[in-house]
Amino acid sequence: MRPWIGLTVSQENGMCSCRRDYSEAILGGGGLPLMLPPTNDESIIRQLVTQLDGLLLTGGKDIDPSLFGEEPLPGLGVIEPERDQMEILLSQEMIRKKKPILAICRGCQLLSVTLGGSMYQDLPSQRENLLQHAQRAPRNHPSHGIDILEGSLLHRITGQRKIRVNSFHHQAVRQVSLDCQVCATSSDGVIEAYEGKKSPFLLALQWHPEGMVKEDPISEVIFAAFIQACLKHE
Repeated sequence: MRPWIGLTVSQENGMCSCRRDYSEAILGGGGLPLMLPPTNDESIIRQLVTQLDGLLLTGGKDIDPSLFGEEPLPGLGVIEPERDQMEILLSQEMIRKKKPILAICRGCQLLSVTLGGSMYQDLPSQRENLLQHAQRAPRNHPSHGIDILEGSLLHRITGQRKIRVNSFHHQAVRQVSLDCQVCATSSDGVIEAYEGKKSPFLLALQWHPEGMVKEDPISEVIFAAFIQACLKHE
């Protein structure tokens, strides 16, 4: 049986959406994607989590800075407060149930905030000597390299200490919580991945492996490992 993987969605003009490549990556890895309806009803969220074998926190708009104790800076983009709140509740319940989470880009940032980490609202205005983190290349093009921590979950999954990734962000994790460990950085010191210390499978990636999965074996193996973790939890 394929495991059920919940996918978070963006909301705009009364419509919910999720890029097709997320669901294709889940299907390709052996899972069944399920787009989650927007709600902040905790009883509904708890019931949703009981039905899920894993959670994929997808990319999207910016994170509300009030969630990490800051006022909005000029470089802050569009935020989705309702989505933020739902994903915080979802993540907390998934962690409580010790169910696998894969967090991508915005999801990586939101999960860090949920766990008590801090963020950069706008890298270009808050950090100097940066790489280009909002690439002007096709989505499937790996634009810069990252260094992976030896012995980390990401290292065990990929078997690599260095890989190249795509990049579409201007926000980033500044510092992870004590319950997490940074497991990859770019050459300018920006956090590119972290993992949970106490969770069976909690992996957060700043890049978009779903955008490269058709051409990149490393991206493919990341989704396969996530799905396998979800199967083990069933």
